[in-house]
Amino acid sequence: MRLGVAMPAALAALTGGGFAWYSHTAGMTSNAFGWVLVAALFVVGWRPRLGVWLLIGLWVFAGVQREWTSRLPAGLSGEDVVVEASVLTAQPAGGATRLLLAVDHCQAPAQRPSCSALAHVRITAYGDNRFQPGEQWRMTLRLRPPSGFANPGTFDYEQWLWREGIHATGYLRQDPPPVRLSSSGPSLRQLGLDFLDQQAFDERTKRWLAALTLGDSEQLTQDDWSLLNATGTTHLVVISGLHVGLVASFVLMLAKLGARLTTPTNWRMRTWPWWLAAIACVSYATLAGMAPPAMRAMVMTLIGLWVLSGRHAPGPWQAWWLAIALVLIVDPMALWRPGMWLSFLAVAWLIIIWQGRRRPQGIKGWCWALVRSQLLLAPLMAAAVLVAFGRVAPAAPLINLVAVPWVSSVMVPTALLGWLLAPFPFLGGAFWWLFEASLSVFHLLLTVSVQHWPLWEPDRLLTMPLALALLLMSLSWGLPSVLPGLRLASTLLVLALPFWSLSPPSSRSTVSVNVYDVGQGQLIELRSEHYRLLYDTGPQFRSGFMPLETLWSPGQQFDQVIVSHGDNDHAGGVDALLDNHLVSQWTAPAGEALPVPSVACQRGQAWQRDGVSYRFLWPPAGENTLSANDRSCVLEVSVGEQRLLITGDVSAEIERRFLREVGLPISALVAGHHGSDTSSGIQFVRHAMPKHVIFSAGQSNSFQHPVDAVVRRFRQQGSCLWGTAQDGALRFSLGAADSIEIKTTRQLPGQRNRC
Repeated sequence: MRLGVAMPAALAALTGGGFAWYSHTAGMTSNAFGWVLVAALFVVGWRPRLGVWLLIGLWVFAGVQREWTSRLPAGLSGEDVVVEASVLTAQPAGGATRLLLAVDHCQAPAQRPSCSALAHVRITAYGDNRFQPGEQWRMTLRLRPPSGFANPGTFDYEQWLWREGIHATGYLRQDPPPVRLSSSGPSLRQLGLDFLDQQAFDERTKRWLAALTLGDSEQLTQDDWSLLNATGTTHLVVISGLHVGLVASFVLMLAKLGARLTTPTNWRMRTWPWWLAAIACVSYATLAGMAPPAMRAMVMTLIGLWVLSGRHAPGPWQAWWLAIALVLIVDPMALWRPGMWLSFLAVAWLIIIWQGRRRPQGIKGWCWALVRSQLLLAPLMAAAVLVAFGRVAPAAPLINLVAVPWVSSVMVPTALLGWLLAPFPFLGGAFWWLFEASLSVFHLLLTVSVQHWPLWEPDRLLTMPLALALLLMSLSWGLPSVLPGLRLASTLLVLALPFWSLSPPSSRSTVSVNVYDVGQGQLIELRSEHYRLLYDTGPQFRSGFMPLETLWSPGQQFDQVIVSHGDNDHAGGVDALLDNHLVSQWTAPAGEALPVPSVACQRGQAWQRDGVSYRFLWPPAGENTLSANDRSCVLEVSVGEQRLLITGDVSAEIERRFLREVGLPISALVAGHHGSDTSSGIQFVRHAMPKHVIFSAGQSNSFQHPVDAVVRRFRQQGSCLWGTAQDGALRFSLGAADSIEIKTTRQLPGQRNRC
């Protein structure tokens, strides 16, 4: 059987991208690349017809490799560079503006690596400057290579930056001030946004019009996205195959009508309606910014038009493989975007469940086809979303039964007709008024659904079993000739699994410890069989972002939260806890101003939970005149002979005051003040001699924490050193029997040889 060209092209593109990933992660040398090239040339000489597939693979390989080589060199991390760049997007973020820049020219300081390979950077701009997409600026930036927090089971921000082609992050320096080199040129998309701003519609209507028709999803607020995520309807808002397909279908229908009027005898043979629909498809994707989702939708819609035209059309699977090949050739980084695989997975499943079936006839037939497709597609997509994002929208199948036809048949057509008739204000405004009314109905549907079936984020241990159960359910109902008993059993398994507890039973007298990666701040979770404690809450950044928001799904229960002191890097996440979680008791030093009543931590306080002993070593009882750092709550946690000591931000002078009360030996110490030279004094380090030392500090922080002097002190005592900046979140358990073993979220070379 002949394979054709689609599947080999797609496999070649997938192989090129996969080999690029492997070569980077495995650290292949130039010699290894040389042998691979020799082998490729041998294959081409042996089978010349394979040369075109090799070229496709090399193209994708080079595209992926280019993203790694364009990253900011490590030697420029924290350095000021001068760039001339064009503004691609400008998004308000609290009291600042988040900019995505296309770098035209970059000048690094003398005696530093070159930054000429930089193509795109994402920065935060503070100050009074106003930025518009399309403008060109000369500005001084302080950048660092793409990075993000590394916590188990959370969104991988660093991976997202890489696959979006962003090569550095940082902020705009105000001295010297930025200079606008040129204003934004005429842009059809920007003209459309400006036109929307002038309309007398509700703000919600304007931003949804911008998202649905112009592809400017950044206009949507966080509340909008939360509502869409909770109901599983995000795919209806971003420019996807639905919207591009509707535009192409609408133009095709009008063009066919024109062909029928002009050439009534042979209008079916006319090809220009199909070409006109293809041009409309490309034009609309371009208007939407040709972002990856719009580009994927454009490619798949063009292939769909080709298939439906019936002229030498490939089969559905050939078209599916061809779409994968074209998407990866145009955008090699799409290989790592979950949205691509979710869309292709959905199309593949639709092909399977409809292959061999007759085309629906009439309104009743099409309604039944929609219901059947949604119900069979829902469990498979729920499984895919659960694996990719760790969440499930319970109401998504039922909501989409109503939302998909409502958005595609009412909202999008009225929105597009409003644009088409915009030169006639009364007619265009009438259609947008209909859009506003339909949006109100849609928004009410989503709001009511979320109130009854909120977004569910299952326990991490339940994620894979539940995803496999959903996959089994989808296959059982979607594939032919499956026994009814298996269909019923798979459905009951999906319904029952969320009520099972897959968490391993916690043994008494054991406490698990998580030191989270929250940047330049501190957040530690201690959890035993029936007790859950937080020490500190992490920072809150100037944009309002709190890392604590990303760690757990809403509605968590904490028995006690200890805020060591009121500095932002320790107490910045208090608001997130108050908004999203339940806390039984708050503890903080006397005199700290927290937005919630708290019990004062005092020297000598002790309690036990689940066989684990907790004791405060500092501060002394009553009011004191100590600084905020020096009155930090110092906590000792003991299980048998194992001890964890957390000293907050106290200085070396305070360490000497409670030194005699520290129980020995110390299995793990969270170093004071993130490794600052004001803490971890020589006397304290020599007395404590901790087996493991953990520095909770941010990557490339401006304070240079942990400082070299403190690192040397602990190394001289033979301590094993760990840091959230390099290792990500750190996990270990304190138990009465075994010695502790620290596990990291980031795997670094030489990790096993630290002690």
